[in-house]
Amino acid sequence: MEGKGRTEMTKIILVGCNGRMGQMIHGIVSEDKEVVIVAGVDILDNKDNGYPVFTDISVCDVEADVIIDFSSAQEIEKRIDYAVEKQIPLVECSTGLSEEQTNYLLEAGKKVAVLRSANMSVGINLLLKLVKEAAKKLGMEGFDIEIVEKHHNQKLDAPSGTALALADSMNEAMEGQYEYVYDRSQVRRKRGKKELGISAVRGGTIVGEHDVIFAGTDEVVTLSHSAYSRNVFAKGSVVAAKYMNGKAAGLYDMADVLL
Repeated sequence: MEGKGRTEMTKIILVGCNGRMGQMIHGIVSEDKEVVIVAGVDILDNKDNGYPVFTDISVCDVEADVIIDFSSAQEIEKRIDYAVEKQIPLVECSTGLSEEQTNYLLEAGKKVAVLRSANMSVGINLLLKLVKEAAKKLGMEGFDIEIVEKHHNQKLDAPSGTALALADSMNEAMEGQYEYVYDRSQVRRKRGKKELGISAVRGGTIVGEHDVIFAGTDEVVTLSHSAYSRNVFAKGSVVAAKYMNGKAAGLYDMADVLL
């Protein structure tokens, strides 16, 4: 299936436009001459954003090039169906999807362009590439690998999806040799050579910090990323929207954007 031709300015439908992330995206787009929000979707129409806001995406009749979805996982199927029906590429940023919802999204990728990433930060997605290369070299040299992630005290899941994505990236590079270990408190034994430890810290208002530690004999290499504002995720979604404008059906991620 061929994608629509790319237009000069990327026209965006922003789902979750009146939420915290939606308003951040609104601010970023207002300063970018290459993109414009032509419609919003939110359960509350309580802000004057300068574009029409629909409480139900199915009645949105505004033409657009890309949908950015930064809302909750609830009723995500309706947003996916809309993207497929209208043939509008979808940048899906919702978190906490169930296995069934994830599969629904992946299936939609056969019919429309879908971009899905564990983390929309450009920096994190570069880190995913860097740790893969580091693991191939340092892992072969016998370095132990540990991931330490830190987030605010309101975060529900642990470890973070980004920490798992970092682990998966390295394990893929090492042909699945590593076993993920999340808790050593109940086991009294030396660290296994093929363990990949993942630790979670929760406290305060930490937006997100990820350290990937390669510990060898007499030397340690650490690759780190710190997010000081959620703006990095908003900025990444706008970069992704520009990339997805005009793309043919298929599954994409932020690694494609950075190629």
